[in-house]
Amino acid sequence: MSVYRRIIAPLGACALSILALPASAHVSLETREAAVAGSYKAVFRVPHGCKGAATIGLRVKIPEGVIGVKPMPKPGWTLATVKGKYAGTYGYYHRSTVSEGVTEVAWSGGSLPDDFYDEFVMQVYLTDSLKPGTMLYFPVVQECAGGAVDRWIEIPAEDRKADDYEAPAPGLKLLPRK
Repeated sequence: MSVYRRIIAPLGACALSILALPASAHVSLETREAAVAGSYKAVFRVPHGCKGAATIGLRVKIPEGVIGVKPMPKPGWTLATVKGKYAGTYGYYHRSTVSEGVTEVAWSGGSLPDDFYDEFVMQVYLTDSLKPGTMLYFPVVQECAGGAVDRWIEIPAEDRKADDYEAPAPGLKLLPRK
């Protein structure tokens, strides 16, 4: 067996796994690209609690241009939505237009220990008002036992990346319509 296979390859794999750690250190989206003018299954990954405390609530702010929000119930958790008016009106499938709908989704009352990982899911519609080639951010507030809170709400400025921030909001790259 060559020196490369025995020593170098495992070291390279180890280095890559270490470099990947920061990306999984915050709430993120499972699928990070989607086409505008279509549905999108938003799966929010929660990899840990807040400084060791169990996650007991998750709130997701729905960005403008995202409509038709249908969150998935989660056994052991209470699901609530906040509805409000949109900044504009949007075409939506067979309906002519919609001007109000879900603006926030919240799961509460459960307990996700820090040692475990889970996902929180919703189906949404990405309107054609959204601009392909840009990023769309879903600010998330993670509430934990003992009053701890992690706010994954930082939205990068145009000239910066999510990795430049300590608590970036989960981001979705918008693709052209199919």
